[in-house]
Amino acid sequence: MTDYAAVFRALPGMIALLTPDLVYLDVNAEYATRSGRSREQLIGRRPFDVFPDNPNDPAANGVRNLVTSLRRVAATGERDGMAPERYDVERLDRPGEWEPRYWSAVNVPVLDADGRVVLLVHRVEEITELIRARGGPGEGGARVLEAEVYARARELQEVNERLRAAHAREREVALTLQEAMLPAPVPIGSHPTAVRYRPAVGALNVCGDWYDLVTLPGGDRGGVAVGDVVGHGLSAAGVMGQLRSALSAASLVVAGPAKALDVLDLYARSVAGAENSTAVETCIDWDRRVVTYSSAGHPPPALLHPDGTVEFLDRATDPPLGAHLEHAARPQAEAAFTPGTALVLYTDGLVERRNEDIDAGLARLAGILGRHRGVEPQALADALLLQMLPVGGATDDTALIVVGL
Repeated sequence: MTDYAAVFRALPGMIALLTPDLVYLDVNAEYATRSGRSREQLIGRRPFDVFPDNPNDPAANGVRNLVTSLRRVAATGERDGMAPERYDVERLDRPGEWEPRYWSAVNVPVLDADGRVVLLVHRVEEITELIRARGGPGEGGARVLEAEVYARARELQEVNERLRAAHAREREVALTLQEAMLPAPVPIGSHPTAVRYRPAVGALNVCGDWYDLVTLPGGDRGGVAVGDVVGHGLSAAGVMGQLRSALSAASLVVAGPAKALDVLDLYARSVAGAENSTAVETCIDWDRRVVTYSSAGHPPPALLHPDGTVEFLDRATDPPLGAHLEHAARPQAEAAFTPGTALVLYTDGLVERRNEDIDAGLARLAGILGRHRGVEPQALADALLLQMLPVGGATDDTALIVVGL
């Protein structure tokens, strides 16, 4: 078995491990040596306590920028490479004397099975000597190169900030567009329904998911569908709207979910960005007490029966939209239900986690459903989101529909 503690200690360069609250958990020998602080002076403390910015220099903000980066990684679960920074480090043997150091850092999250950030890896490259050596002879040359590096670092940070602002604006516009295109959650006939949508954590990982609920002609019948576009952001929101509208219209005029997905598959082949999208269509017939369904590569809907057993509707699954080299008819299956059953449709953000097989997520969903038998749709939807999604939010958006049968 690999001794990861030994591997950590042997890693070249300065490496530190921090909690999501920015507390040092461990550092390797290189980090302690080059930072001028012992492990005992680091472990259990925060970076801004151990390395405060130089109070004699109003422009000193290296540690402040580092903390901002670490907090961003802890919040988003995405790595962040920092531009080279100047850090004035107080000498322990000469209190009040600050020594300029130049570090280039990369901050990387470590995620658990639920996608939550549980650890931060802070890797630092020491470039102080490089700057001094390339600055030319004398202190003046070093100062010239220092100014160039500092100016370049500021430029890179400004570019990053503009990109983040642009991403935030795109996210806001995409969410607004998605909200305008998705239908208002209304009951199907007299049957209660609950609809939930949770955006992903991050700037762009939103707006690929969609849902649709329609009352079908010919008795006490309703159609419920969910889908997921491969992309994210504004382009995904546009594709999502086209696919949802096409499937909604098809479900009203063709006989059954499989034929509705056949129509959607043909349509998706003509829409840029729609290839490999997933969808599942269900037709609920309360007169016959049967759910008919067909899936194009989407996670299976679940039936929560009154006795607490959970049945996944996975007997009519085919590849995603446009994945066949040639168009082919989709499969279709039926499942019977009794009064008091709940039908649950969802997108993969509810059940998929990094470094985990989807079967583990489906088992987790079945367990939570089984403990909430007999719960009305609104309360069941809230319970599923609370217990299925990571505390800090999922890295993919999530759509969820619960229909009382």
